[in-house]
Amino acid sequence: MSHPRKLHLGAFIKPVSLHQASWRFPGAFKDANLNIGHMMRFARTLERGCFDALFTADHLALLNMAMPALRRSPTVSTFEPTTLLAVLSAVTRHIGLVGTASTSYEEPYHVARRFASLDHLSGGRAGWNMVTSYNPEAALNFSLAEQPEHDARYARAREFHDVVRGLWDSWADDAFVEDSDSGLYFDPERLHVLDHKGAHFAVRGPLNIARPVQGAPVIFQAGASPAGRQLATETADVIFGSAATLEDARSFYADMQRRLRGAGRRGDALRILPGAMVILGDTHEEAQARRALLDSLVDDDICIPALSRLLGCDASGFDPDQPLPHVPETNDSQSTRAFVIELGVREGLTVRQLAQRLGGYGGLTFVGTAATIADEMERWLLEGGADGFNIIFPYLPMGLDDVVDKLVPELQRRGLFRKQYEGTTLREHLGLARPENRFFPASNRPGETQGRAPSPAPCGTGRACD
Repeated sequence: MSHPRKLHLGAFIKPVSLHQASWRFPGAFKDANLNIGHMMRFARTLERGCFDALFTADHLALLNMAMPALRRSPTVSTFEPTTLLAVLSAVTRHIGLVGTASTSYEEPYHVARRFASLDHLSGGRAGWNMVTSYNPEAALNFSLAEQPEHDARYARAREFHDVVRGLWDSWADDAFVEDSDSGLYFDPERLHVLDHKGAHFAVRGPLNIARPVQGAPVIFQAGASPAGRQLATETADVIFGSAATLEDARSFYADMQRRLRGAGRRGDALRILPGAMVILGDTHEEAQARRALLDSLVDDDICIPALSRLLGCDASGFDPDQPLPHVPETNDSQSTRAFVIELGVREGLTVRQLAQRLGGYGGLTFVGTAATIADEMERWLLEGGADGFNIIFPYLPMGLDDVVDKLVPELQRRGLFRKQYEGTTLREHLGLARPENRFFPASNRPGETQGRAPSPAPCGTGRACD
């Protein structure tokens, strides 16, 4: 069976998992966030599974939580993304490599140079997750007393993007003639000096590295607010959705399609990949038991404050072994409060179980066998909820191995996912066009690659693609 549309799969791999108890699960690699051997193993396994991309998140400060909770978090010590991805580029040949860099606390020239370098090092597999940063404590690490307000951060991000894209187009694709006979290394007529002067940045340029292999590394975004959605509409190639239900996902997908049309972009110019935790078992009961065990490992120091934030009231006085009592309305998010209450009622959870669920990971989660999870993913794809998923593993390495060895073959059997890489760049994996150089359009050579150009390789074969 073959589908006209196929799923795109990314992998959230750093911090190792968004579930707060992932490192405590029996058999999990406790030190995975700072163990390069483990990271290389994960990357090779994902490549064996033909994943589009490996995504590494980032934080510019310790998470904004009280010390009783922070001391239990595995996210306090992790690699800087582009450093890690540069290493992983040397031990993989096909998988995309996506890292986070903040537009609020970095400079466009630094970001443009780092990701152009990564694109060359990897042979065209780099992606930039463009974030405005939400943790107010990050400001204190960058000589600021407080974080800029929300809309101001997005205005800066918009100009930041334009500067980065302009710097990536500093050189025509054919600028470097490297003529040893004449001694001419590059053609000065094929070099553009950006000389940008705007509200937030003054950047002369040009960038001191050739145009990226992909023309521009793939730009990812995760904004859910109106300002975030608009920024993604205007700048992104991929957006990480956060919908927890298919109904919400379809609404988000439709809204982004409307926004794209309003911005003069094609509907297929943006890939929408909701984050989804996948917990697999050979039976539904086994998968549910694994989820229950995982959630039970979330400590009260983390989960009760999380429940209180979501409900907009202090949950510390609730009987932890009874259902959630009546919760009065507050000025906080009514939709979030309603979601939490409905979840507790629907699944018959006690206060402790509800808190552990939400304090561990409260987003979209597929729990079941390879067949039942494939059913759900297929439904989301065909009913307009997603173009694929950014998969979050509940524990590593077992959760990753389960997805690659059980779920991926099931998706391939249904014709929903590739059996081999058909291109060499991340843009090709995602079905995205190589962008034209805005300053030298005539020099664009679609399909041309620079650096390594590995041939397509079969996946799911029990070995890394090589």
